[in-house]
Formats: sequence, structure tokens, C-alpha cells
Amino acid sequence: MERRLGKNYTRYAAVILLGLGCLYVLRPFLAAILFAAAVVISSWPLYQRLLGHMRGHRTVAALTMTLSLTLLVIIPLALVAWNLADNIGHAFDQLRYALSHGELLPPAWVRDIPLVGEQIDLYLRQLVASREQMLELAQRMVEPARRWLLAGGIMLGTGVVQMSLAAFVSFFFYRDGETLMTVIGAAMRRVMNEEAESVTDIVSQTVRGVMYGLLGTALAQALVAALGFALAGVPAVLLLSVLVFVSSLIPVGPPVIWGGASVWLFSQGDTGWGIFMLVWGFFAISGVDNIVRPVLISRGSSLPFLLTLLGVLGGVIAFGFVGLFIGPTLLAVGYSLLSGWTHTKDPIVKQKGGGI
Repeated sequence: MERRLGKNYTRYAAVILLGLGCLYVLRPFLAAILFAAAVVISSWPLYQRLLGHMRGHRTVAALTMTLSLTLLVIIPLALVAWNLADNIGHAFDQLRYALSHGELLPPAWVRDIPLVGEQIDLYLRQLVASREQMLELAQRMVEPARRWLLAGGIMLGTGVVQMSLAAFVSFFFYRDGETLMTVIGAAMRRVMNEEAESVTDIVSQTVRGVMYGLLGTALAQALVAALGFALAGVPAVLLLSVLVFVSSLIPVGPPVIWGGASVWLFSQGDTGWGIFMLVWGFFAISGVDNIVRPVLISRGSSLPFLLTLLGVLGGVIAFGFVGLFIGPTLLAVGYSLLSGWTHTKDPIVKQKGGGI
């Protein structure tokens, strides 16, 4: 008996060490693998329909899905990262020139603000004229701000690399998904017995719900924002729309983009369009988040706001740009499993169909 227990402990220790070794080897690619897994699980029903149309040719179907991901997500993000870095450098060079030549004055639209515009404009002009130290302070702050924004552009560029690797990994997940699920399911049944199937259903439905909620809401907000930017005559509609898409993954992110567009319209003297942009952003762009996200995520995990925020921030710190997706998804899966095990959540209706 003692000899059998010793063999079991030795076997468990070997399995744990082997698992830790595999994780250590895969650590540089862990973010891409997790993101690819989330994308494949979310789009698996679409892949199954595509596979049916292609008469079971898995390689061709997997390649089609992978190329679609590349064309729809990776290439636009790469263009945004390139343009963002270039425009930021040019804008800060102009700002530094204005500061060094004492041309920093309140914009003309400040005077057009109802009731208090003239008082604010007078105060700002007196402040600029009487406090040279303010200009020196501003000059000192320009370079750190420029480095911070460029670091954001670099993070976006790193995200493009991670997503490119994820697209490569997703090809094999699509092609060999059913085989992988057979192996994973057998291993889970060895560990969890009869609970393995319910855990698999919880994980798959939660991942789909969160990814549909994140990406669907981001896409809807980007499209609504693009319409508003085009109507108001804001330049770089495509760039700003992609920034809305990315920032919508962060709580309270899109108002920074459409708010900046409103300020630009005011600075150009287009007070009416500036007010339109504020109204459109508040009710249309940000309103999408309150309508689309609950509908798309309703079949997944209703993740509390705090966990969503922590998932986004922690995911970015741990995995970089793709952590915007991975962080909330991992926390949502953990939250759903905990709710199911503690019987504080209604049981999930099992979906028909095999695979992921």
C-alpha cells in the first residue's frame, strides 16, 4: 500500500514538473496562444459553417479564417500604429516650436463659450503673459508626454506582432480543433469526472460571451463614431474610428477620442458641429455600450465592472496589448466557474454540436 502511494506521489510530481517545464518553454508565446484560443472558441460556429460549405477541407477552411483575421484586424491595427507614431512626433514638434517662440495663446473658440467665454479667454491670456515660468514648465512637460504617447504607439505595434503570432497559432487551432478537444476532454474527465462536461460548457460559453461583448461593442461604437466624424467633417476618420475601437475595450475610453474631436471642431470655429459631436458622442457612441454590450454578452458571464476594469489593466500589464482581450476573458471564466461551483448562478443550457 505504501509503495503504491509512493508511486502515485512520484507520478504526480513528475506530471507537475513536466507541466511547469512546458509552461516555461511556452511563456514567450503564452499571450498569443491564449488570444488565439479565445478567438477560435468565439468563432468556432462560423468555422463549422465554413467547413460545411468547403466540404470538410479543414486546411482550406482554417486558412480562410486566419486570412480573414489578418485582413480585418491585424493590417488595420498595423496602419494605425504607424500613423499614430508619425502624427504624434509631428504634432509635438509643432507644439515645442510654439512654446519656444511664445506663440501659446488660448484658441479662438474659447471666447465663443456662452456666458463665461470672454472671462476665461482674458484669464488665460493674462496667465500666459505674466507667468513665463508656466511656459518653462510646459516645455519640460512636452517631452515626457511625447515619450508616453510614443510608448503607447509602441505597445500598439507590439500588439500587432502578438496578434500576428496569434493568427499563425489560430490556423492550427482551427484545423486540429476537434482533435485537441478530444485530448483535453479526456484529460478533464480523468481529473473532474462527471463535472468535466459542464466545466467545458461554462468555459466555451463564457469566452464567447465576453469576446462577443468586447469586440461587438467596440465594432459598433467604431462604426457609429465614424458616421459622426464624417458628418462633422473631422479629418482622419479611419484613424479616429480605429482608436475608438481600441479605446472602447477600456472603460470610459471612447469619450477621450470623440471629446478630442469636439475640442478640435471648437478650435476651428465650428461651434455648431462641436456641439453636435458632443451630443453624438454622449448619446450615440457611448450609448451603444449600454445597449449592445448587454445583448451580446448575455449568454456569457455578466462580469462586474470592477473585475472588467482590473481584467483590462492587469491583462495589459501581464500580456501587453492583447491583454485587453485576455484579461477580462480569464476573469470572466474564473467568475463563471466560481459562480457555478457555489450554485450562485443559473445553470447554463448546453449547446449542441461538437468541437470547441
